Formats: sequence, C-alpha cells, structure tokens
Amino acid sequence: MAHPLMFRADDPKLVRVRRIALELPGAAEKVSHGRPTFYTGKVFLYYGGSLKVDGEWVQHEECVLMLPDAQEREALRPRPDVFVPGYLGAYGWLGVDLPPLRASWDEIVELVDESYRNTAGPRLVAQLDAPGPSA
Repeated sequence: MAHPLMFRADDPKLVRVRRIALELPGAAEKVSHGRPTFYTGKVFLYYGGSLKVDGEWVQHEECVLMLPDAQEREALRPRPDVFVPGYLGAYGWLGVDLPPLRASWDEIVELVDESYRNTAGPRLVAQLDAPGPSA
C-alpha cells in the first residue's frame, strides 16, 4: 500500500527547497514514504518529517531532514527549531524547521550542501567544487 502524500506541490517552502536541492550536480527528486526526497546515489534531503513524543507522532510539515557532520550536529541539536527525527535520527540525521523560525534560508542552503557532501560520491562532490564558467 502506497503512503498518502504528505505535502502540497505548490507549497512555497517546498518550491524553494526543491530549487536549492536540484541545483546540485546529479540531484533528482522522488516521493518516498509520502514526502519529497532528494537524492543522487543516496538520499541527501527530505522535505517534512516527524518525531515521536510521548508515544505520539508529531509532524513537522515545513522542515528539512538532512545529514550534517558530527560537529555540526552537536552544535545544532540544542536549538528549538532542530529535532531528531524518527527512524533517521539514529543514523545522525536531524530535522530543521524552515524559516521564518530561527534558521535563515542562507543557513538552509549551507546545511543542504553539507548533507549532499556527506552522501554524494566523490565524483559529484568534485563537480560541485569545480570552478564554474566566468560570468
């Protein structure tokens, strides 16, 4: 049985996250478990997530789930707009609620980049770091 869709395609925050994620080399999008998922060979970003609080699932519909470096993870965890998501949290993933809460869009871009670098292969990371054409 397929998961129900847990997002609106015209959600302006999703549109912005999609643009950020799909600008990365080799990035693609699919729907997995009812949520937009961005991947190369491995998933590097989910839009929307949840965590269990007192035995009940609490949805975070306007957030990204990403895989930060260990040092960044420890710096982010105490923040009120950051949570350890169900299932993926055990593997180092964090959820960050999207602006206008504490995070800025510049920070979201940096976190997406970091998660991409932690999951994409070396060839794709090299493409990301390659100098672009001069403007």
